[in-house]
Amino acid sequence: MVVRVIKFDYPVNEIPYKEIGGRKLKFYVLAPESPKKKRTAILFFVGGSFGKGPRTPADFQHQAKYFSSKGIVSICVDYRTGHDEDFSPVQAICDVKSAVRWLRENSDGLGVDPNKIVVCGSSAGGYIAVSSIMFEDVNDDIDHHSTNYIPNALVVFGAGMDGVDIMRRRYPELLERAMELSPLHNIKKCLPTTLWLCGTADDLYEQNKNFVNLMINEGNDITFITYEGMEHGIPNYLSHQNKSYHDTTLRIDDFLKTIGFV
Repeated sequence: MVVRVIKFDYPVNEIPYKEIGGRKLKFYVLAPESPKKKRTAILFFVGGSFGKGPRTPADFQHQAKYFSSKGIVSICVDYRTGHDEDFSPVQAICDVKSAVRWLRENSDGLGVDPNKIVVCGSSAGGYIAVSSIMFEDVNDDIDHHSTNYIPNALVVFGAGMDGVDIMRRRYPELLERAMELSPLHNIKKCLPTTLWLCGTADDLYEQNKNFVNLMINEGNDITFITYEGMEHGIPNYLSHQNKSYHDTTLRIDDFLKTIGFV
């Protein structure tokens, strides 16, 4: 197990939400100054988790700080990644479910409305977010399976939806399960109200557009926003001279206002 130092520029409250295999997973909470009442909560799942790159939960801290200022309980979520020994994306999918379940079960203590939980995932974080909703049989035994794991709203940034491609390239040991772990191969009505954002120069753009169109045809409520000429990583702070960071943050804000979460 690799212990990494996760550095935030803002004060955060660290709350363990799950311990498994000796790994203690945490919420990094930026709580608003507003009184503890039935507040919206947003859980951020960073990308880059399939490898051993520099991405950490702190990568979403600037968005979290912004939404905290709007009265939203903003949480950067630590989950199992390629830095963990014997990692597989199945573990990360389970961690998303665990995070949503834990938040619902402990919503009163955090002043959160259990019916206003938003999940936001970028890249690999988007894949595990969608997969956590879509694949009901993927769970950790330690979870309370009776607790609802589906968020009330979803935000996705440029995420690979072809699980067959992902497993073929990165996890050949999971090829036998690739079809069942592939959102693109399991189109159905299952997502909550969703905002989907992607740059047109992202290598995953056509795949994202195709998946979203197929899901809309099945009755899912998805708003698809594109960023002309922009590549992967549009929400990343300091990427694209921060133009896409600022715009995507405001898009999420507008989305949450539209559904009555702000």
